[in-house]
Amino acid sequence: MTDPRAFYDAIAEDYAVHFRDQLAHRPLERALLAAYAEQVGPSGLVADLGCGPGEITAHLDGIGLSVFGLDLSESMITIARRRHPGLRFEHGSMRELPLAGGSLAGVVSWYSSIHTPADELPDLFTEFHRVLAPGGRLLLAFQTGDEPLHLDRPWGHPVELAFHRRRPERMAELLRGAGFAVHSSTVRERVAERGESAPQAFLLARKEG
Repeated sequence: MTDPRAFYDAIAEDYAVHFRDQLAHRPLERALLAAYAEQVGPSGLVADLGCGPGEITAHLDGIGLSVFGLDLSESMITIARRRHPGLRFEHGSMRELPLAGGSLAGVVSWYSSIHTPADELPDLFTEFHRVLAPGGRLLLAFQTGDEPLHLDRPWGHPVELAFHRRRPERMAELLRGAGFAVHSSTVRERVAERGESAPQAFLLARKEG
């Protein structure tokens, strides 16, 4: 199994083309991002963790948030900077964020927790909690299910990786254990014609205190 950094470095250019304008035909996702942006407001800083080529980062910027992107893959960061030169993108791990405690108004994890093993999720959510200011908002997106999806040789590249699917109720439980109040849990059924193989889940949470 390829490690996530090497996997995304290998497929970055093809991935960026395939998922370009990913929100264009996803009205529910746009609505959830708009609701999140309204909750956070324009004054605080938001981190898009696992930003990939920067599509969600750019969308959040376009709807009024002060946002930057961070990703483990240097190739993804290179594409994000090329496509969105006016925005800030940094290379780094969301498991060990180079940020002071309480420095963010918002964290977005848009399908970026899907490579974290289940037993490491509590530490990941604790790190999200650490960097958020009291009252800070978290938006978490992931595929639902019990069995992981294995991708082997995507677009012909000699790499493979597992994509973990989760149960929303379990993810909400883990967030509460890390000190979050979960305010919204939304599940959208899969759209087969878009190539989706599982329902999609979205959790909105707030750091208590």
